[in-house]
Amino acid sequence: MLITLAQPPSDAEIDAWHAVVSAAHVRDLPAAVPEPNRSETAGKLRVPPFNGREVHLAAVAEDGRYEGVASLLLWTEPPNQHAAYLHKLVVDPGARRRGVGALLWGAIRERLAAEGRTSVSTRLELGGAGEAFVDSLGFVKMLPLTRYVQRVEQARASTRRLPLPDGLRFAHWTGVAPGALAGSLAEAHNALVDAPSGDLAARPPHWDEPRVRAAARLVGERGGLLVTTAALDTSVSTDGAVVAYTEAVLHTPHDTRAATGDTVVLPGHRGRGVGRAVKRHLLDVLHDEHPQVREIVTSVADGNGAMLAVNESLGYRRERPAGLFEMKV
Repeated sequence: MLITLAQPPSDAEIDAWHAVVSAAHVRDLPAAVPEPNRSETAGKLRVPPFNGREVHLAAVAEDGRYEGVASLLLWTEPPNQHAAYLHKLVVDPGARRRGVGALLWGAIRERLAAEGRTSVSTRLELGGAGEAFVDSLGFVKMLPLTRYVQRVEQARASTRRLPLPDGLRFAHWTGVAPGALAGSLAEAHNALVDAPSGDLAARPPHWDEPRVRAAARLVGERGGLLVTTAALDTSVSTDGAVVAYTEAVLHTPHDTRAATGDTVVLPGHRGRGVGRAVKRHLLDVLHDEHPQVREIVTSVADGNGAMLAVNESLGYRRERPAGLFEMKV
């Protein structure tokens, strides 16, 4: 039986969903990768995204256990109302090869057609059951990625603190950007359009102050923390303006592994070591304010040579390959 989760879902629905996700994690990922926390699962299921509508599906066995789950994001922002993102399609290891994945995919395909979506993308680990499954459906790998891990204390010990060029100063905050910085942070987000994208049908959205604030609030509303370190140009105003930033997400306040989001340097400040300095500063912020964080994980496109060089100099080491896949509907 296939069901669509209520919104918000009940505790029993969250427990059943989390059981599938945890079992699949243990089977499919290296032991060093921390298991998802139930509160992380609950946040993602209970709090809707700011940039689209999510559909959560579950394949239910006769005894009420979930055998598989899927989450589909239907973007509602321009320029991506034609596209969708498959956040998750996971089958419990004990229920695999019984058609559960095909059942979930059939329902997703019907929803995509009903919504008039012409493409759907997803991110997967390479070499596992997920890649084989999407290959069988006709997905194409558009952008090869690699996940890298940095150990916070080891990186702090082996790399010195890096100064910023004259006229710039460090800043950091947790949650929503303070005051006037939200506007310049949005401008910095928009500078990410030149990063490798694999020619996906979904395009980078336009960032403005409301979107910056909504994205930060969503992390908090789902029970996590968004930590940002930035370089500010103090010649622009008293508060300064963001010319570079990097972000780290803790899905729960107790996470021992943080995940970095974007790292961006405005074109006029590139080639001066600003990105490296901001990422090194993040290590000190996490050490001082979130000492339980032992590792930082990031995903970098294999063709992004500049960021790969920065990360290698700061002690990131390869963990596992991944990729962005897309299918035309």
